[in-house]
Amino acid sequence: MFKEIRNKYIRYFSIFIFCILIFFCALQLNFLWLFGYSPSYQDIKEPTQRVGSELYTADSVLIGRYFKENRTPVNFEEIAPNVINALVATEDARFFKHSGIDFISLVSSGIATATGDKRGASTITQQLAKNLYRTRYNKAQGAFKHVPVVRTIMTKFKEWMTAVKLEANYSKKDIITMYLNTVSFGNNAYGIKTAARVYFDKEANELNIPESALLVGMLKGTSTYNPVRNPERAIERRNVALSQMNKYEYINNADLQRYKKAPIMLKEGQVDDSSNGDSYLRAAVDKYLEKWCTDNGYDLYEDGLKIYTTIDSKLQKHAEEAVAEQMKTLQRRFYSIWGNEDPWYDSENNKVDYPNRAKKNLPIYSMLVKKHQNDPDSVDAYFDKKKKMKIFTWKGDRDTLFSTMDSIRYYGKILNAGMMTLDPFEGKIKVWVGGIDHEFFKYDHVNQSKRQAGSTFKPFAYLAALESGMSPCDTFTDKPVRITYQEKGKTETWEPKNASYSNTYQDMSLRAAMGRSVNTITAQVTEKVGWDNVVKWAHECGIDSHLASVPSVSLGSNDVTVYEMVKAYGTFLNNGMKTEPILVEKITDLDGKLIAEFKAKQKRVLTEEISWLMLYMLRGGMDEPGGTSQALWEWDLWKKNNQIGGKTGTSSAYVDGWYMGVTKDLVTGVWVGCDERTAHFKNSATGEGGKTALPIFAKFMEKVYQDPTSGYTYGPFPKATVKINVKYNCPTPRYVPDTTATDTIQTDSLDMGDPFLNETPETQGQTLEVQPTEPKKQPATPQAAKPAPATPLSRKEERELRREQRRLEKEREKN
Repeated sequence: MFKEIRNKYIRYFSIFIFCILIFFCALQLNFLWLFGYSPSYQDIKEPTQRVGSELYTADSVLIGRYFKENRTPVNFEEIAPNVINALVATEDARFFKHSGIDFISLVSSGIATATGDKRGASTITQQLAKNLYRTRYNKAQGAFKHVPVVRTIMTKFKEWMTAVKLEANYSKKDIITMYLNTVSFGNNAYGIKTAARVYFDKEANELNIPESALLVGMLKGTSTYNPVRNPERAIERRNVALSQMNKYEYINNADLQRYKKAPIMLKEGQVDDSSNGDSYLRAAVDKYLEKWCTDNGYDLYEDGLKIYTTIDSKLQKHAEEAVAEQMKTLQRRFYSIWGNEDPWYDSENNKVDYPNRAKKNLPIYSMLVKKHQNDPDSVDAYFDKKKKMKIFTWKGDRDTLFSTMDSIRYYGKILNAGMMTLDPFEGKIKVWVGGIDHEFFKYDHVNQSKRQAGSTFKPFAYLAALESGMSPCDTFTDKPVRITYQEKGKTETWEPKNASYSNTYQDMSLRAAMGRSVNTITAQVTEKVGWDNVVKWAHECGIDSHLASVPSVSLGSNDVTVYEMVKAYGTFLNNGMKTEPILVEKITDLDGKLIAEFKAKQKRVLTEEISWLMLYMLRGGMDEPGGTSQALWEWDLWKKNNQIGGKTGTSSAYVDGWYMGVTKDLVTGVWVGCDERTAHFKNSATGEGGKTALPIFAKFMEKVYQDPTSGYTYGPFPKATVKINVKYNCPTPRYVPDTTATDTIQTDSLDMGDPFLNETPETQGQTLEVQPTEPKKQPATPQAAKPAPATPLSRKEERELRREQRRLEKEREKN
C-alpha cells in the first residue's frame, strides 16, 4: 500500500502515522491483553466518581455516611474562585488554552529534565484521567506492566488518550470541577468540599486565598505538605502556590507579601469519617440494604446514594439520653452491689472463671499455646502484660495501662442495653439504640443479641387462652403447680414458683394474673391451652427465632431479640395486623432522583377483637392491684387520660431485665444486662426488669411527651371498633396492703427452682446462703389461706401509697 507513494519522505511519514494509529487502536482495544484497561466511550460519558452514600433520618437530618473515600461532590459554582486560580497557576497555567495535552509544557519539561531539573508536564485533564480511571493501577496495565520502561510509556499514552477524550466531551469548567471532586487532600479527605470542612470547617466557596493556596499546594504531596503533621513544609509549599498566583497575575505583589506572612489557621471540622458504620444504626442499615444493593447493582460505599431511614431524630435523641441516664445509674448500682467480688456465677450459684474462659476463646490464645507448647507461663505472661489502651467509662473514654486480662475482667462487668421503638401502623422503626457505645461494643443488642425474654413472653400464653375461647375475666387460683411432660423420650417435671416464693391461693382473673405476672397461673394457662399453641401464636405475631416447645416457654425461657419482641407486640396495637418493620423509607441518587421506596408488609394474624383484648390485658400492668408496671406512676406520663400498657420481664438470676411498653402510637422494647450471661444482679430489688429496663422506657416517654415538637401526645388507647363478644370488664377488688409484711409485687421473673433465688418476702434484697429448698406445707383448703377483705382504696390513694413505699425503699437502698 505504501509503495505507491513515490516520495520516500512522505512514504516514511505515512508509515509512521499508520503505525501510531495502529498502536493507539491496539492500546484502546487492549490487543492480546498487552496494554490493560482503557476507558471506553461510555466510561467517558458517564465517569464514576467513588462517592460515598449519605444516611438521613426521616426528618432529613444527616446522621452518617458510607464510603471508601470520604468524598462529597460539589458544583463549579460551589467552589471559591480562589481555589480555581490557585490550581491553574500552580498545576497547569495553560489549562484554558490546551486540549488535554500541553505540548509546550511537554517540551520544556523534557529540556528541564535533561538538565537535571526534573519536573512533570501532566495537565489537570491528564491528572483527572488518572484519578477517574486509575490508569496506573495494576489491573489497568496489562501484560506490559512487567516491563518497567514500557509500562510507564503505556500508562502515559493512555492518560493522553483519555485526556483528549475528556476534553472532547466536557467543558473546562466540568473538567476542573471533576478534578477537584476526585483528588485526595490527605487525612481521608477526598474532594475540595470535604477538604475545606476537614481543615478549615468551611464550605468550599468560603475558602480565602491563603487557604486555597495551602490546599492546592498539598496536591504535590499530601503527606509531605500536610498542615497537621508538617506545618512548616505546608507553609513553604503554600507560599510557592502564592508565588505562582502572583506570577500569573491572580494576586498583586502587596497581597503576595501579606499572605506569605500569614500563619496557618486550621480549624478541624466535624466530618463523619467512618467507612464501615461507626454507629449501631449505620451498621443496621448496611445489613438491611445488603440484599437490595446486590439485587439492584448498587454499591453503598461508592454510588453516592442518599438513604432516608424511618428513624425520627427527635425520638432517637430522647432514647439515647434515656439509655445513658439510666445505664449510668445501673452501672453504679452494679459496682456497689458486688464491690471487689467477682459477679460471675452460674445458675447453680457456682462461681465461674469467666476471665480465663474468655481468654481461651480469643483467636490468639490457640496460636500462643501452639508456639509455647510446654511453657504455659509464657502464654500467661502475654495476657498479663500491661499496655496502653483506651477504655470505655461513663465519665468519658479513658487512657490507661491494662493487660488483656484486665480488659476482660473490666468489660465482663459492664452492663449494656438495647432499645427499639416502632410505629406498627406504618411499620416504621422510629428508634434504634443497639448498645451503650458502638466504638467499644460492636454487638447490636436490638437485632443481633438474643436473650431470655422472661415474663415479657407471658402475653403469648394469654393470647393463646383468648384464642381458645377464654376471656380476660376467666379465673385461675394462685397455687403450687406441678407439670409432667415428655422431652426427648424422657419424663420431666416442672414446678414453677412465683418470684415471691409464695402463693396467695387467691382466684385471679387472667387480666389480673398477667398484670401481676403470676408465674403459677401463667403455667396453668399454658398447660390448659398447650405450649405448642403458645409457640404457634408467638410465631404468628412476629417471633422468628426457634422456640423450644416446653411448659416454661410462657415464662420466657427461650432466647429472642428486642426486634422480634417489638414486632410481635406491635401486632396487638395494629389491630391484629403483623407488620414487618422497615428501617429505610426511600433511596435517591446523588441528584435527588428517587431510586427506591420501601413499604412495610402487613398480614392479618389476629382478629380486631382479640388484638383489642390483648391491649386491654397489657393495661392490666397499670390498672390491676399489684401490677408490675405501676412504677410508671413516678413519671410525668399521666396527663389527659393517658394510657400505657406494658410488661416487665426478668430472666433467672436477674441476668436479663426487660420492659415492653405500648402507647396509643408506639411500641417500645428495652433490654438491659451484661453481655457475659454469668454476670448479674443479686436480687429483685436491684435487678428485675421493673428496676432496670422500665425506667428507660419511662424516661424516654416522659421526654417524648414533654417535647412539643415530637408530634406525640398523651391520650387513651382507641375504643374497640368491633363488638367485644366476651366479658372483659371485671375489676379486681382493691385491698389495703398489710404494711407489717414486705411488699412482694416483684412477680415478673422467670424462675424454675434456681437455688440462687432462694428468697422469701422477709429476706428480699439480702445476700442469701444457698440452702436446699423444700416444698412448703399448704392448708388443706386453699380458700382458708385467703386474706380477709379490708377497706377498698381509691386508685389515687393507692397510687400515693405506692409512691411513699417506693420512696422508703429507695432510702433503704441508699442506706
